[in-house]
Amino acid sequence: MPVFRDTLVACPKDPLIRVYSTLLLTISMVKNSNQKGHRRVINTQNAKYEAYDFEGPILKDIGQLDLTYDRETGLGAYMIRMQAGSETTRHVHTIREEYLIIDGDLVESDGLVLGPGDYVIYEPGTGHSSRTVNGCVLIGFDSKPPSNVS
Repeated sequence: MPVFRDTLVACPKDPLIRVYSTLLLTISMVKNSNQKGHRRVINTQNAKYEAYDFEGPILKDIGQLDLTYDRETGLGAYMIRMQAGSETTRHVHTIREEYLIIDGDLVESDGLVLGPGDYVIYEPGTGHSSRTVNGCVLIGFDSKPPSNVS
């Protein structure tokens, strides 16, 4: 497995390879932390989602579950659960936002319709809002972009 992991880390420009690389490194960290007796398991089906309050008013029809997301730094992983007909506030990114649609539909402000399996990357300086017709569940990752991204 180390050769495979090294290969993935060496190819950071492909978004899917970056995701796989991140997952492998996370698994590696979890294995190491498990050896020390540290493990955190979050059942995302039963967890309490907080009202979404990013960049504007609190939106009670959108829930956010912080996985590794740190509200002070604005970095980490989170899940968003949107009820049918809900819409986020338009915002401009100061960091990189990436998300994977798990279930449902998401319609971006430019009209692009996304569905399960679609992976989206917004670089700093880009702006958008998102809405859903039938409801949506996604997992998001907010991070600092690599210095080699233009």
